[in-house]
Amino acid sequence: MSEDKTSTPTDGLWSRLRLIEGQPLPARADAYSALHDDLARRLESGAKLDPRETPTR
Repeated sequence: MSEDKTSTPTDGLWSRLRLIEGQPLPARADAYSALHDDLARRLESGAKLDPRETPTR
């Protein structure tokens, strides 16, 4: 089964998540908090998504 590349974020999100998951639990919590803050800032700023990142229904 092939992976659907159109739904894969291109901004490094998957890489960041894999890196976070490899950290010890206390560091992981801080890293997820920082990721949340970064994503919230992007959302609030109205940053446009790459068309490949737009969810399809």
